[in-house]
Amino acid sequence: MAAALLILFGATVILQADLLPDKKFVLLPPVNFTIKITGLAQVLLCWEPDPHQEPTNVNLGYRVRINAPQEDDYETRDTESQCVTILHKGFSASVQTIFWNEHSLPASSWVSAEMKDPPGSPGTSIANLTCTTNTVENNYVHLRRYQVSLRCTWLVGQDAPEDTQYFLYYRYGSWTEECQEYNKDTLKRNTACWFPRTFINSKGRDRLVVHVNGSSRHAAIKPFDQLFDLHAIDRVNPPVNVTAEIEGTCLSIQWEKPVSAFPIHCFHYEVKIYNIRKDYVQIEKMMINSFISIIDDISKYSVQVRAAVGSLCREMGHWSEWSQPIYVGNDEPTSSVEWFIIALMAAICFFLLIFSLICRICHVWTKLFPPVPAPKSNIKDLFVSTNYEKAGSNETEIEDISYVEEAGFEILEDSVF
Repeated sequence: MAAALLILFGATVILQADLLPDKKFVLLPPVNFTIKITGLAQVLLCWEPDPHQEPTNVNLGYRVRINAPQEDDYETRDTESQCVTILHKGFSASVQTIFWNEHSLPASSWVSAEMKDPPGSPGTSIANLTCTTNTVENNYVHLRRYQVSLRCTWLVGQDAPEDTQYFLYYRYGSWTEECQEYNKDTLKRNTACWFPRTFINSKGRDRLVVHVNGSSRHAAIKPFDQLFDLHAIDRVNPPVNVTAEIEGTCLSIQWEKPVSAFPIHCFHYEVKIYNIRKDYVQIEKMMINSFISIIDDISKYSVQVRAAVGSLCREMGHWSEWSQPIYVGNDEPTSSVEWFIIALMAAICFFLLIFSLICRICHVWTKLFPPVPAPKSNIKDLFVSTNYEKAGSNETEIEDISYVEEAGFEILEDSVF
């Protein structure tokens, strides 16, 4: 048995030795290496194997090296390769022939090709290009349920003439579209672009290409390219139909997933609960669309929720904006207007109290408004008594009348001698 295994192992080694190329076998580099632009920020590299390459039993492949604008290195068995990269800085690449499964063996020499950067005056291309996407629900039945909008803004080139006009294009996959809705600056130059609907697939993994060129009567405007990963520029919508209710000391919060092409299991959520009375914020993270919290039942709370697409469905991106706040609880906050009215009424009452005390102490009312004697009435005449004393028919009659004023009324006393 051992002898048979040794014979089989020896035959395998001999077969592998026969398949290996001779040490003197030389690989020749590819020929007819070309670079061709096939789209916005997209080139196709093509080459052919050298027709003078000696035949061999070993599979051959190619190593491609991107030299500019960004270095990259990869291997392929095809004789063409597509590359997505910015082109406003030019493009350069090299390729060589290799043994596909025998990297220890020497490869061929490199063959290179180069594409110059497009013409244009320095400082005339745009600067600070930023783009954002947002998913909206489609109201048209014959189209997709969800549509992706695109908005881009930029700054005018520092050395661009005043008559410069810019034009924006985007490419996603095989779709290329020119902007039709621009915002302009004071010199009527395009500085922003808006696509209400695009061919962008929010669930796709292709990179978004944005290209901006320009024109002027006084200078050649240099174009500008930029690549965007969708997860990095997607502005996720906040959750919808957020509800909150309190039962005893339990705060129950529920919501629905944002308007998005992604299914419900793709989202992560953050819930923010703000205790208005204690000025305390609680933030909780979760992957379900409901949350229950134990609270103080004599406080009022503000509840908000936000969302983000999780790594289960794509690379983690930015969080959405917070949903509109929902208020629950019993501790109604007093508004500033109410506080002002309360303070004003308290001040008025205090002033009136102090003024009344001062008037009472200083007899201000008596001095300002002295009492006025009341006119005589017929009733008071009833209290007048008259006595007559007669000494004789020739004596003189004397009448003595005195008035006493007390407590606002008069008492009349009459004496007759």
